[in-house]
Amino acid sequence: MRNSLIALLIFAALAAAPPVIGGYWTGQLTGYLVYGLLAISLSLVWGYGGILCFGQAMFFGIGGYIMAVITKGMVLPDITSSYLGLIAAMAGAALFALALGYFLFAGRGISGAYLAIITLAIALVLERLMNNWYGLGGYNGLLNVPPIKLTFFGASFELWDRVPTFYAILIVVAVIFFGTTALLNSAYGLRLTACRTHPDRLASLGYSVLNIRLSVFSLSAAIAGLAGALFVTLDGFASPTLIGFTLSTEALIWVAIGGKEMLLAAFLGAILTRTAESWLSEIFGDYWILILGIAFMISVVLLPKGLLATPLEKLTEGKRR
Repeated sequence: MRNSLIALLIFAALAAAPPVIGGYWTGQLTGYLVYGLLAISLSLVWGYGGILCFGQAMFFGIGGYIMAVITKGMVLPDITSSYLGLIAAMAGAALFALALGYFLFAGRGISGAYLAIITLAIALVLERLMNNWYGLGGYNGLLNVPPIKLTFFGASFELWDRVPTFYAILIVVAVIFFGTTALLNSAYGLRLTACRTHPDRLASLGYSVLNIRLSVFSLSAAIAGLAGALFVTLDGFASPTLIGFTLSTEALIWVAIGGKEMLLAAFLGAILTRTAESWLSEIFGDYWILILGIAFMISVVLLPKGLLATPLEKLTEGKRR
């Protein structure tokens, strides 16, 4: 399987990181893993599905709010299961994407720049809606979201400590990454590639292009919703900023810098970009965004496959030889 060995080595390195980087950076890296999961979802729908979604953060935010509402007992006071919250977050984001995707793709369908603009507009509308939805905290959002509570054989404990939380999140991300990779290496991945490159030919063979697009759109939304649900348990709050323009744009930059057509590169792009932002902001102050913008332009113009995907592809080609 392509990149499987390198991916295993990278996840092994991440697992070995906490004793080396210390408590503070372990906490930071945990959050970056969640952003990496969001990047994986965008790489799936954009790089593999050919659907440029400018509002991927709306699924992230939907998942976060659903997780917060359930675990805070705002739906049913006696049911605050973290497992139920995670499942509901994925399902809610996927169902929203399914309804939205049918509206966008049915008939002649919307694609390209028009699709990007519409998804961006919907994300902005949802952010404004959440700002004025006082039942969900309005502009201030929902505070005091509880951490994930794990239950095994009747015993339960909450993930407060940084190291156990890090490993729990890492396991979830690894399962999603390798599961998605396996799916893309199956017959479904082949149909998805055909849907992106030659949709008319695929339709002539009897496959439903609409169903394939809806499936990848919904799957990517479910992964983004899971990322949002995990995020609110780490930070303890859900706010309208999780849905809007800023996070969606940042996710696009992460994936473009890493490489949209390689899940591993997109995942690493999110982690390395967020890490670089922390360092650059300390060293260069407000000018760090200029450096990030230059890296983005280099990636788009000189290395369209991505700053990370290009060397990773050469490395895997070298291994096959």
